[in-house]
Amino acid sequence: MKRTSLQLSDGRGLLYFDRRDDADRTAPDTRSLPPRPPASQVRYDSLLAEWVTFATHRQDRTFMPPSDQCPLCPSSSGRASEIPASGYEVAVFENRFPSYSPRASDGGSPGLGHCEVVCFTSDHDSSFAALTPSHVGTVMEAWADRTAELSALGYVEQVFCFENRGEEIGVTLAHPHGQIYAYPFVTPRTRRMLDSARAHRDRTGRDLFGEVLAAERAARVRVVAANDHWTAFVPAAARWPYEVHVYPHRKVPDLAALRDGERAAFAPLYLDLLARFDALFDTAAPYISAWHQAPTRADRDLGYLHLQLFTSRRAPGRLKYLAGSEAAMGAFVNDVLPEDAAARLRGLNVPVAR
Repeated sequence: MKRTSLQLSDGRGLLYFDRRDDADRTAPDTRSLPPRPPASQVRYDSLLAEWVTFATHRQDRTFMPPSDQCPLCPSSSGRASEIPASGYEVAVFENRFPSYSPRASDGGSPGLGHCEVVCFTSDHDSSFAALTPSHVGTVMEAWADRTAELSALGYVEQVFCFENRGEEIGVTLAHPHGQIYAYPFVTPRTRRMLDSARAHRDRTGRDLFGEVLAAERAARVRVVAANDHWTAFVPAAARWPYEVHVYPHRKVPDLAALRDGERAAFAPLYLDLLARFDALFDTAAPYISAWHQAPTRADRDLGYLHLQLFTSRRAPGRLKYLAGSEAAMGAFVNDVLPEDAAARLRGLNVPVAR
């Protein structure tokens, strides 16, 4: 894997990841960019014991530009973008409008951290589901590289790799891409999962995540797909009508800890899942794909890497909205039984990823 590092004209970092050793990604950024925005602030909600981030500069971020002005497409003659090269396989750069920044804020508690954009392909009209398994392997190399490097920073407590896809989810750029957040705190969902895992270990001496995976593999009723290294299943208490969790069979804390064989085995299984999501209602599925990784320091022995994939579409032309019970109380009400969701996903006829 070839890794090329450059600096954009405003000082932000840019990385290219290529399978070809002869890939030339040395074209410089020729733009004259404005100064980077001020850092965010974080404030502590003492009632919920959670941190809330305020990134007011993001109000002016780029919003659904026409395709010929996409900032994630390669640069071309007469049009410079965030990607100076005329082509790329996978590119990662610091977000121009970050929720977290490594620079100190002017006041309040600084939102120290990092926010990076991961461009999965140079093809504006493609999607993650259209990538080849080997191309997905390049994306995984990028995720693992960034997870390891960001985790080593003293002010980063958790690294989160994710993709938001579809206008229904709220994406502001149509180009196939994801993001990486390096948080200055452990996020609420991760903290709750780790608290549950700790309580289970104290009570039984066993690993909670491993037992959940073993139970699903034994029951099989909610398993959607599996291979020698990974199992994908609808969780028994799924909050979304169509939600799948993907676990490696070997417990590891994060993406950087995966072995080559595990990374290679993930690609075809994940592409199969994305194809099933798109086939649910014969249209591109809006979804969130979220890697749950152990914190960088605290409770790493409790964490268990896994992927959460869910769509906000519950039926043709109908979305699942977080209304009163979910948004105000955090109490989810699901319209589809997990066993029925798994059976429907399993029964879809989708092409094999190659």
